[in-house]
Amino acid sequence: MVFKWYAHLIDNSDILEDKMELYLILILVLMILGSIYSLNASDLLSAVISYGIVGFGLVIAFLLLQAPDLAIVQVVVEVITLVVMIATIKNTQAKISQMKFKPKIAIYYALIVIAALIFVIIFEKATGCLNSFGADTMRMAEHYISGVEHTKSANLVTGVILDFRAYDTLGEATVLFTAVIGVLTILRIKGKKEEDK
Repeated sequence: MVFKWYAHLIDNSDILEDKMELYLILILVLMILGSIYSLNASDLLSAVISYGIVGFGLVIAFLLLQAPDLAIVQVVVEVITLVVMIATIKNTQAKISQMKFKPKIAIYYALIVIAALIFVIIFEKATGCLNSFGADTMRMAEHYISGVEHTKSANLVTGVILDFRAYDTLGEATVLFTAVIGVLTILRIKGKKEEDK
């Protein structure tokens, strides 16, 4: 059922590109909101968890752009980061005092919004001359497109990493998961020592 739906989407590639851009914009907005909330959170744990929205939003963006290799690495890095940060916060039990509204802070926020708008306008002008999303303009694009015949993958990077360099990718994933297990073991040993005291 899912494969038929996916095949139907691939047949309608123009609709897929429009939906893809819409999904990416929605994810970007969610990531920005998570970052803003993490700056204004009342305690550190809420700030770390809301900041994790940025990393996992990036994972979803990589999956939408058909780059599962990058998504796997991002998931591992994000989980390790969240585990270390949450463990650190749990050990320190620190709280952030709630900021009170002051006119000076409102001026800073207004300046930040104005600077962001100026950046968006300059970015739009600078990137306006580029081709549309997904258009191939480089001479290497022909080699990337013909690489699909060898790997049978829609994304050549994924094809290379999971086909030509599969053992190397397996080794890298093993190193990352071993690092996660090592961090969890160290945190668990530290927790047991504190319980014994």
